[in-house]
Amino acid sequence: MVILRDEVRIARYRRISQITSFLGMGALIIGMILVFVGNIEEVFTYQLIALFVGWLLSQVGIYLGHRYIRSPRPDEVLDTTLRKVARKGRMYHYMMPAPHVLLLPTGVMLFVTKYQGGDISVEGDKWKQKGLGLRRLFGQEQLGNPTREAENYIKAMATWISKNAPGVEEVPMGAVIVFTSKGNNELDLKNSDLPAMHFTKLKGFMRLRKGDEPLPEADYEALRAAFDREAGDLLPAEDQEADESVVSAG
Repeated sequence: MVILRDEVRIARYRRISQITSFLGMGALIIGMILVFVGNIEEVFTYQLIALFVGWLLSQVGIYLGHRYIRSPRPDEVLDTTLRKVARKGRMYHYMMPAPHVLLLPTGVMLFVTKYQGGDISVEGDKWKQKGLGLRRLFGQEQLGNPTREAENYIKAMATWISKNAPGVEEVPMGAVIVFTSKGNNELDLKNSDLPAMHFTKLKGFMRLRKGDEPLPEADYEALRAAFDREAGDLLPAEDQEADESVVSAG
């Protein structure tokens, strides 16, 4: 499997996460200190502002940190899981309309990664998350609606392909919701409208897809050319490309 990853973007957002987390902690500390400074009625408004700004910055730091600092990162979990079952695939991390895009001879696969813990269940496209307690407000990003995220990524990729590979009339495209955390208490995902699973089950899912009908060769080459243009300088030299290679920007 050829893996192309934008390390420059990863480093940039890692730094932003660290800065926003630091500033958020500072604002929260200031908000607490204001309780002991001056007349409470005079500083109450400033205290609320400081606490709100601190909480907001902390949430931004958490959001970015789980994607670009947390080890292993979502892209690393996908790479480790897929490299043996998608040997003919080309994985594009953080450079397409969707964060994780796998181009296969049979079509395009998008991955929506989630690290959230707790007890998670889904019925159709309705998601529930329980068992978090105060973590729901502090230190834990909300689960949101992974189904809607996946559908939005599919639409964005379809639009992108129509502009960048207009000669390809129809592209088989699917999305998989993957939970990458090792600490999930319970995942009840069998009734999801879209394929959803823990990363330990992803290999089996991909093996079942090996029987899919391949794309016409001209369509696959057109898609690959469009995707590779987006990767730009990350591409390996064609005569040096092996069955498996990892290419990063940096």
